[in-house]
Amino acid sequence: MLKNKIVKLAARPSGFPSENTWTHDLEDIGEINDGEVLLKNLYVSLDPAMRGWLNETRSYIPPVQIGEVMRAGTIGEVIESKNTNFNKGDILSGWGGVQQYSISDGKGYFKVPSSKIPLPTYIGTLGMPGMTAYFGILEVGNIKEGDTVLVSAAAGAVGSIVGQIAKIKGCKVVGIAGGKEKCDYVINELGFDGCIDYKNESVKRGIKRECQDGIDVYFDNVGGEILDAALVFLRMGARIVICGAISQYNEMSAKGPNNYLSLLVNRATMKGMVVLDFAKKYPLATKEMTEWILDGTLKSKEDVYEGIENFYEVFKKLFNGNKKGKLILKL
Repeated sequence: MLKNKIVKLAARPSGFPSENTWTHDLEDIGEINDGEVLLKNLYVSLDPAMRGWLNETRSYIPPVQIGEVMRAGTIGEVIESKNTNFNKGDILSGWGGVQQYSISDGKGYFKVPSSKIPLPTYIGTLGMPGMTAYFGILEVGNIKEGDTVLVSAAAGAVGSIVGQIAKIKGCKVVGIAGGKEKCDYVINELGFDGCIDYKNESVKRGIKRECQDGIDVYFDNVGGEILDAALVFLRMGARIVICGAISQYNEMSAKGPNNYLSLLVNRATMKGMVVLDFAKKYPLATKEMTEWILDGTLKSKEDVYEGIENFYEVFKKLFNGNKKGKLILKL
């Protein structure tokens, strides 16, 4: 009988999660029922949103319950199928959780096409982070050619794609990232027009230097003081896309912006987005971004680590800045 290594939520954390927030269990895998598939998970997506899913508060998705498998996006191979939609050997992307095997009725899963694109890309640029970037900047940010776009967490899974899409659409793009290495990566490899090193310079001075005519769109992944700084430099009719607030996820009480009246003065908008709202349009985004990847217009970077036993150490990289691109755990 197959054994399944599973990471389960053991306790709700206050502040940054400790290793004891999760347990590592070993369980037998039973028989699958009619309509189900058994998947061997190959890759697990690690995302900042995972921290929010640990809190028992009202949100866009129910929290992970104590004793449940830790929620995560996955790519897996069908090793047994009693579902007419999927065959043994199919590669599927879905919500398999942090575990070596998962059983599903197939809802919410889609087949990963055979292509020249590596599998991890399908939970990165062609997965939830890429969909977030695509719809966040094009539909919520409503960018136009010639706009000045500022992107925080610019070297991360979402920000790196946001900036590249904005460049493809003819915008001036400035990133915010932590450290010289990441800023060099954002400019030299991703093609941003400039980058502000929030660890080694004043963000306000950096924005004033790089966005001399102000900001048309700010894509916010971090919240806190950086959001507050960006508000100072809005142009008339500017749009702020609230995608995430990683600086606040482990705080006991989140801090809101002080400079919000800039929205009034500049007739600007600040709108939150959840990628699940655009699910029906995913195929459109996947098609266009696949073309960009294959012709070299869009660069996709996956930061892959191995071993389910290393889940916690890899999870920490989401918040300590020790990564570039999409963070993935290979099982």
